[in-house]
Amino acid sequence: MSHQQYQNCIEACNACAVICNHCAIACLNEEDVSHLKRCIHLDLECAAICRSAAEVMSLGGNYSEQLCRICAEICNVCGEECEKHAQMGMEHCRECAEACRKCAQACEEMAHVA
Repeated sequence: MSHQQYQNCIEACNACAVICNHCAIACLNEEDVSHLKRCIHLDLECAAICRSAAEVMSLGGNYSEQLCRICAEICNVCGEECEKHAQMGMEHCRECAEACRKCAQACEEMAHVA
């Protein structure tokens, strides 16, 4: 597959990476960081996987489908964790959970099509 066929997924992955990084930094600036350790770790891991997936897709890589399956998995886990904090009023976690869900969906669709 050429990278153009991956474009929607690449854009979702890039957007998710940016928002996950923002969420991690915003969590670090919260008053009580100790209860956010898992969220921060997942944010950073999710951002790294999203960037990697976008890069491999931009190359039309042979392992894009497999990498996107992993990306969808971490996005779902990160989104679930962020949703917990969003329910406590953390707007940055709400935005992150939303971006993670969109990215997971885009990756799952791409992996089934590829």
